[in-house]
Amino acid sequence: MKTRVAINLLFLLSLIFLTVNLHADWSSDWKQTVAAAKKEGRLNLYVGRYGQAALLDEFKKDYPEIKIVSVNGTGDQIATRIAAEVRAGKTIADIYSGGPNSSYSVLYRGKILDSIKSAFILPEVLDESKWYGGKHIFTDSENQFIFVYIALPGTRGLSFNSNLVNAKEFKSYWDLTNPKWKGKITSQRPTETGLSVNLQFYYYQPELGPEFIKRAFSAMEVTFGDRRTITDWLAVGKFAICHGCRQIEKASGQGLPVEDFETGDWKEGQPLSTGGGSISLIKGAPHPNAARVFINWYLSRRGQIALQKLGDPDEPPNSARIDIPKDEVLSHHKLIDGRKYFDGTRPEFEDIDSAFKIAVQAMESR
Repeated sequence: MKTRVAINLLFLLSLIFLTVNLHADWSSDWKQTVAAAKKEGRLNLYVGRYGQAALLDEFKKDYPEIKIVSVNGTGDQIATRIAAEVRAGKTIADIYSGGPNSSYSVLYRGKILDSIKSAFILPEVLDESKWYGGKHIFTDSENQFIFVYIALPGTRGLSFNSNLVNAKEFKSYWDLTNPKWKGKITSQRPTETGLSVNLQFYYYQPELGPEFIKRAFSAMEVTFGDRRTITDWLAVGKFAICHGCRQIEKASGQGLPVEDFETGDWKEGQPLSTGGGSISLIKGAPHPNAARVFINWYLSRRGQIALQKLGDPDEPPNSARIDIPKDEVLSHHKLIDGRKYFDGTRPEFEDIDSAFKIAVQAMESR
C-alpha cells in the first residue's frame, strides 16, 4: 500500500514538474518574441477582406509599439505583388491574410512561404481542440503553410431576386439548371477568384461534377459581369439568379429584393468556405518576431472574437474557433449539427485548376 502511494505521489510530482517546465518554455519564448517584436516596431500585413482598421486597432491596443502597415487588395492582386517583390530580391511582406487559393497557387507553389505552424506559441493557439473538427486546418498537404481560421458554411454568392424567384422550389443545385431560368442568370466571370469555392464544390461533389459546371455556366445562357454590376442587375430585376453576387445581406437591409439561397437542406449539402480567411507567413519576413506576435494574437480567443465583431460588419465571419461566442455571426453562417458539409479545405481538393478550366470553357462556348 505504501509503495503504491509512493508511486502515485512520484507520478503526480513528475506531472507537476513537466507542466511547470512546459509553461516556462512557452512563456519564456513568448516574452522574448514580444520584446524582439517591439524592437522591430513594425509589421507589414498584406491582407484581403479582413483588413479593416477597427480590427487592426484591437491589436494596436495590446501592442502599441508595433506599427502595422497594411497593403490591401484582392487575393490575386496581393499574392502576385508579394511574388513580384520576392523575385525582385526585396521581400517586404511579413504576413499574407486572404483567400487560400491565391496563397496556394502563387505563394506555396512559388516556395515563398515559411512554416506558420512553427510560429504558434500560445497554448490556446496550439490547442487543436479549440478549433472546428478538433484539429488545425491547413490547405497544403504538408499541414504547415496555409492555416485556415474561418469556417463559413454555404454556397457563397449564390443569390436570387425575391420578386422573381420562390426559393422554396429549390431542393438541389440541379434546380439551377431548370430550363425556366435559361437566360435569367448572371454570374461573376469564372476567370476571377470570387467563384473559386463554388467551383471547387461543384467539381468535387460527386453528385454534381464537371457536367453540372458545363450546364450551369453554358447551357443556361448566363450573362457575365463584375461583382458590383451583377449585384446591381440582380437588385433591379434584370436577372433572377446570380452566381458570385456580394453584400446581399447589406442590400437586403436597404430594402432591395435580394437574398442568398439557403442551401443547407439541399440534396448535395453545402461547402465550407474559408471566406478569404487563411493566413500565411512569408519566408524571409523582414519583421519575423512582429509576425509571430500578430499570428498568435490573431488566432487567440481575443483576436478571433475581434475578427467576428469587426472583420466585416455587414457579413460577420464565423471563426473556426469553437470556444468563442457566436452572437454576431449571421444564422446562415453558423455551423449546424447534422448538416452535410463538404470541407474543400482538405489537401486532396486543393487543386481547382480543372474546375476553372471547365467553367472558362463553358463561358467562352456561349
